[in-house]
Amino acid sequence: MKRRLSWWGGGVLMALLLLFTFSVLGANRPIGASTYVPYYAGILFGMDPHKYTYLQEIEKPGAWEGIMLLGALVGGFITSVFITKSFRFSVMPTAWKEYKNGSVVSRLLWSFFGGFLLIIGARLAGGCTSGHFLSGMSQTAFSSMIFGVVVLVTLLVTGRLFYNTKEK
Repeated sequence: MKRRLSWWGGGVLMALLLLFTFSVLGANRPIGASTYVPYYAGILFGMDPHKYTYLQEIEKPGAWEGIMLLGALVGGFITSVFITKSFRFSVMPTAWKEYKNGSVVSRLLWSFFGGFLLIIGARLAGGCTSGHFLSGMSQTAFSSMIFGVVVLVTLLVTGRLFYNTKEK
């Protein structure tokens, strides 16, 4: 039997995480995940931070975000293997195979396309998806609220188009 955390328990834990992250004991800034990409790209490609002003802006934030994401990956893996015992590796989700098609290439292409549109929309709204949903909405930022509504509506429309459950 899988153990699940109640929705309110998850909410309390998320609130504590946000309080810690915003505090001077934590990162002293909002949670976000997209800053680590240009931060580590600058390191990997030997880009001079004095030449690129954006690299100067993200010098401190980018340093901890990659570690946070690695911790989330490892923590999720440990939780799914040892606590909920629900780990499984799957390139093809059951719902995709049942309602769309059995093509792995199709699944990967649509996943990439959807993710690409999501990150473009998030950056146009001035942040990343996790930053908008976790930090922005907790601070009632207007751009995050708009982003959240657009994502919700898009999820509903996409679900209707891609996973049409009507009998043929």
